[in-house]
Formats: sequence, C-alpha cells, structure tokens
Amino acid sequence: MRVLLKAQMDVAAANEAVKSGAIGKALQEVMQQLQPEAVYFGPSGGKRTAFIFFDLKDPSQIPLVSEPFYQITQASVEIIPVMNADDLQEGLRQLGESQG
Repeated sequence: MRVLLKAQMDVAAANEAVKSGAIGKALQEVMQQLQPEAVYFGPSGGKRTAFIFFDLKDPSQIPLVSEPFYQITQASVEIIPVMNADDLQEGLRQLGESQG
C-alpha cells in the first residue's frame, strides 16, 4: 500500500542530529530500505519535516521505518495511506460499478 510517512522533528534534537551528522546517516539508511517513490523536506508547524512516499509492503515495516526518526530526532511520526491519480481513477471506477 502506498503511504506517506510524515516525520516532524523536535527542533533541539534535530539540531543536535544535524551537528553530529547522525541525521544524514539515518536518512540514507531509511532511503535504502524504503526505496521511496518521492521524498520532500520542508518546514511544517515550525519544525523540520520529512514527507516520504513509499510502498508499505507489510505493517511489520512500521517500526523499521519510524524508529530512526523517533530515536534520532524525537520526531512525531504519522503514516497515512495515500493514492496517486491512477489509484483514484481506479477507486472511482470501482465505486461506480458497486453503485450501478
């Protein structure tokens, strides 16, 4: 299932992780594991935030992908199911068939 992992990092913890280089290493490891479809970084709610779109093959992956953000940057992490335009079109097609 395609999901968005949104990680909002604690400012002080992220500052330390940037200074020590830990954040770069952790992000590289997460990216290698996930092979994400897209990754964006930017401020959200006044905090450094990562937006990572990837295929969650099994719920057992959740600790693997979220723990680095918890441990290194004391982030709050959300994992949200998402669709691209093709997924939405297919969902609407199926909805139409079920109602017709």
